[in-house]
Amino acid sequence: MNLPAVISVKLAGLLFVLIFLGLIIGFTLRGRVRTLVPRRKILAFNRLRDAIGLGVESGSRLHISIGWGGLLGIPGIGSLIGLSIAKRVAKIASISDKPPIITSGEGATAVLSRDTMQTAFRELNQEDKFDTGLGRTSGVTPFSYAAGTLPVIYDETVSATIVGGHLGSEVGLITDATQRTGGVSLTGSDNLPAQAVMFGTTHEALIGEDYYAVDAFLDGEPVHIASLQAQDILRWMLTGGILIGALLKFTGLI
Repeated sequence: MNLPAVISVKLAGLLFVLIFLGLIIGFTLRGRVRTLVPRRKILAFNRLRDAIGLGVESGSRLHISIGWGGLLGIPGIGSLIGLSIAKRVAKIASISDKPPIITSGEGATAVLSRDTMQTAFRELNQEDKFDTGLGRTSGVTPFSYAAGTLPVIYDETVSATIVGGHLGSEVGLITDATQRTGGVSLTGSDNLPAQAVMFGTTHEALIGEDYYAVDAFLDGEPVHIASLQAQDILRWMLTGGILIGALLKFTGLI
């Protein structure tokens, strides 16, 4: 690829980013985001809210698994979404007698998970109850990580396991343990092999782009909903561009 072609590709990418940011800012400032976002329901989020409420009422514990992907590279996206899930769950469930336990398979995410729990306790004015053991590194390889989560599920009176992060097919060990203890499993991942296993072994699984809608559905902040709306518009624009290009190519115009 020659230099002009490289520059044109980079300019196209920059234009795409600018359009996306412009749509987000525009929808947020106009204050019409909540009425524009599609009202489709994702059952996994409804099930998640129910699981949090039941866990608090019954005095059981929630287990949040954010995977072993770390924070660098493409797997980092899944880890950050898992931490986002942990943050929102922790804010609600930390009032329970048995606050959530967050397991991860990488040192940096373990530190951030502890910080997430500590922030939740601080906002509830109960920081003295914070325990560093609520954020754990259960293993540093995929299968050692999955195996290390099993004692949490079996021994910590876990009523629901929430998986959100970068994992592989080893996630089946986690979901199987949850099923054996009679718990509820709610899962999502950015990794296709993990999604395939989750779809067949969990009560509710976030598949595809639904996994990236966590912030909008759990938090509902205008900027998060605006992001979803911008994604929908760009998706239709790209689809339309591909169809128009195919039609022009078919008719010999290009």
